[in-house]
Amino acid sequence: MARVIIDLPDRFMFSTEVPIYIGHINHGHHLDNAALLMLVSETRVRFFRALDYTELDVEGAGIIVADAAVQYKSEAFYGETLVFEMTPAEFNNYGCDLVWRARDKVSGREVARGKNGIVFFDYQAKRPVTIPAAFRARLAAAN
Repeated sequence: MARVIIDLPDRFMFSTEVPIYIGHINHGHHLDNAALLMLVSETRVRFFRALDYTELDVEGAGIIVADAAVQYKSEAFYGETLVFEMTPAEFNNYGCDLVWRARDKVSGREVARGKNGIVFFDYQAKRPVTIPAAFRARLAAAN
């Protein structure tokens, strides 16, 4: 089976810290893979909030997660704080990837990296829409 390989950008436009709680831990006493995806979702919400958007209103369009890929690098444990970095990449007409990395705050140890493909979506019409031009312009100005 081919392994997932995620190349990271040189820089990320957003960073946030998220603590690992006991509910994030599995029977192996480390961060559960499903909990990691919840923490990535929290990061995505914070990313959009930092741009004054919500996942239901990015210049009038919502977003949906179309796919996700994760490459695990090391374990993470209860009591650690993870630093999540995120940036958009690989734009197409209807969406982009949100590339991310999670590191332990204290040691800098990389825990995981990944990307979530998002599609801009009209929730009333129940169909994808093109990326809002104002959103693209705002990201271009931030880089």
